[in-house]
Amino acid sequence: MIMELSWRTSSYTKSDSCVEVADNDPTTVLVRDTKDRDGRTLAFPRLSWSAFVQFAAEGGLGW
Repeated sequence: MIMELSWRTSSYTKSDSCVEVADNDPTTVLVRDTKDRDGRTLAFPRLSWSAFVQFAAEGGLGW
C-alpha cells in the first residue's frame, strides 16, 4: 500500500519561497522546495529530523 504524502509549509511562511515537509510517514520525513515541487525531494530519518527541529527551536546557529 502506498501512503499519500501530506505536504505542509511552516506557519511562519510569508511567501511561496520556502520548503514543504511531509512528515506523515512513520520512519521518514521528506522535504521539497515550494518553487520546484516536481524536483528532487530530500529524505531524512525521523530521528535526524527531530534533532534538527529541536536544534533550530533552541536557536541553532544563532540566525
